[in-house]
Amino acid sequence: MSCFRLNLLLVCLVPLLVPISALAGPNTVVEKCAECHGLDGMGRGRAMVPVIAGIPAGHIEEAIYAYVDGARSCVREPRMCETVASLSEDEVTELADYYAGQVRGSSQEEFNQELAAEGEVLHKQHCSMCHLPPDHEDVEQAVGIPLHGQRSEYLRFAIEAYFAGDREALVEIMADRIQALQAGDLGALVNYYSSYQHE
Repeated sequence: MSCFRLNLLLVCLVPLLVPISALAGPNTVVEKCAECHGLDGMGRGRAMVPVIAGIPAGHIEEAIYAYVDGARSCVREPRMCETVASLSEDEVTELADYYAGQVRGSSQEEFNQELAAEGEVLHKQHCSMCHLPPDHEDVEQAVGIPLHGQRSEYLRFAIEAYFAGDREALVEIMADRIQALQAGDLGALVNYYSSYQHE
């Protein structure tokens, strides 16, 4: 057989050696979550769907099980609780690893520069010890999830949910820090997190 024919045969056969799953892209369990969160985890166009791209896998697993166990209530999005209730442990791990590997970009929302500057100060005072930016080298070791680049309406909802008791603070210091916020602080923090730009 000539070198030309041998090379042609290899060109044709090599793609067949690649696992079909690698060619098919995300599987059904990821696609189920992608209906709301998007394959990239940014969930653009849906104000109440949180950005989950770039959240460390351990935190994603923890959040899913919090919904399953009732520590988090699906107040506005009942479909979330319905979806996670059917997941196996392996599927939870798979989802967490997949979305942890997605790069978080900007939420592409408008924000007030002055309020964002105030929010940066508040973040450093109250939140920076536990909540690092998604591109920080130590984000996987942080106690809390990255809030930078999160959708503003969802952030407001989530913080208000802690106030209302619809979510349990996973660590005591978080409950204390939330209670320490003043009336205007929430808006400043939201504008600060909305100003995030991935480097």
